Amino acid sequence: MKGYEPRSSSSCAACKFLKRRCIPNCIFAPYFRADECKKFAKVHKVFGASNVSKILIEVPEEQREETVNSLAYEADARLRDPVYGCIGAIALLQRKMIELQHDLAIAKDRLARCAAAAAATHSSSSFSNDMSNSNVSLPPFPEFYSCSDFNDNFSHSSSSQLFSRNETGDDFLQIPYIF
Repeated sequence: MKGYEPRSSSSCAACKFLKRRCIPNCIFAPYFRADECKKFAKVHKVFGASNVSKILIEVPEEQREETVNSLAYEADARLRDPVYGCIGAIALLQRKMIELQHDLAIAKDRLARCAAAAAATHSSSSFSNDMSNSNVSLPPFPEFYSCSDFNDNFSHSSSSQLFSRNETGDDFLQIPYIF
């Protein structure tokens, strides 16, 4: 019973909430101190006082504090999400973990491609010093229009005129490549 404080004449939170006199061997007293009324109220609302007392009686005394903390956590989660409780929070975290693992795999793949491209560039630069001194030119950055410009252009011109802005005919040179 870690954290158990001998009581003076005050009742525990459970007995205060239930409006009864707290007896010296109260099962709730070591786990619901007098200043933890909200904690017991949540547990009571979800599980009920008699069910909590039955659970505490069945659990070995050295595990009761963890049991009460678990019941309080589940009660809090159940009050926030009545349908799924803490399982909803677990599912949300698992989904987020899968998304992050996917993002990590993509990042690792892109990093491997960059490293391979850098290695290829490095090996080809050792054959020719001419390449290292040349300037690299990027394709022109595409023009972006606001929604109002797009709507004005769309309403005043045909779609073939609107989408034929690229004179070179090579659309892929206009799109910036981001790994």
